[in-house]
Amino acid sequence: MNAALGLEIWQLAYLAACILLAAWVRGYSGFGFSALVITSAALVTDPVPFVATLVMCEIVLSFGQARGVIAHVDWRRIWTMLLGAAVVMPASFALIARMGEDVARMAISAMVLVICLAMARGFQFGREIGTVGNLVAGTTSGFANGAASGGLPIAVYLAAQPVAAPVFRATLIAYLTLLCLIALPSLWWTGLLSVQSFVILAAMLPLMALGLWVGGRRFASANPQDFKKFTLVLLIILAGLGLLRSLLW
Repeated sequence: MNAALGLEIWQLAYLAACILLAAWVRGYSGFGFSALVITSAALVTDPVPFVATLVMCEIVLSFGQARGVIAHVDWRRIWTMLLGAAVVMPASFALIARMGEDVARMAISAMVLVICLAMARGFQFGREIGTVGNLVAGTTSGFANGAASGGLPIAVYLAAQPVAAPVFRATLIAYLTLLCLIALPSLWWTGLLSVQSFVILAAMLPLMALGLWVGGRRFASANPQDFKKFTLVLLIILAGLGLLRSLLW
C-alpha cells in the first residue's frame, strides 16, 4: 500500500488501525466500514483513490458474512432500492473522479456528517415504508456511493422503521453486496478502478478478516441499539474532523 499511495510509515500505521477498527464495526453492526475508512483516510491523504477499493472491500466483507445472515434478508426491499441506486451511481462516480483532493475531502466528510446526523436524530416513520420510499432510499444510496458511503442512507432508512436488529443487519449486508457489484462497471468507466485499487485491497485483506471475525463474535451478545450509537458517534467525529481539515488547513 505504501508503494501505491506514497505514504509515510506513520500514515500507514494510522490507516491500518483504522481499517482494523472499521472491519470490527462492520462485523458488529453490518454497516459503516467504507464510511469509517474513507473519512479516516481523508484526514491524512487524498480519499479518492480509496473509493474503488472500498467498493471491492464491501463485496469481500459481505461474502464473508453471507452464511450467517442470508435467512434474515428482506429481499422485497432490496430489489427496488437497487433500481434507484443503479440509475444515479454512474453520475456520482464521475463527479467524485473529477474533484481535487481538498474538494473531495470536504464533499465526502459533509455527506457522511449529514447522513449520520439524520440517523442520530432517531426519526421514526412508525411503520414500514413501501415501494416509493424504497426507490427514493436507493437513489440516495447510489449518490452517496460516490463517496463509498452507499450503506449509510439505507441504514438511516431502515433504522427509522420497525425493523428487527437481525433483519436490519442482514438486509444491509445483502444490499451492500449487490450495490457494490453493480458499481464496478461505473468505477472502471470513470477511471477510479485501476491496478492501484487492487494493490490497496490486497494490503487491507488480512486486517479486514481479523476485524470482521472479532466484530461478528461481538454481535452475538450485543444490545441492538449499542452498535448503532457507537458507529454513528465515531463517524460524526471523523466527518467533523475531515471538514475542519478542509476548511482550516
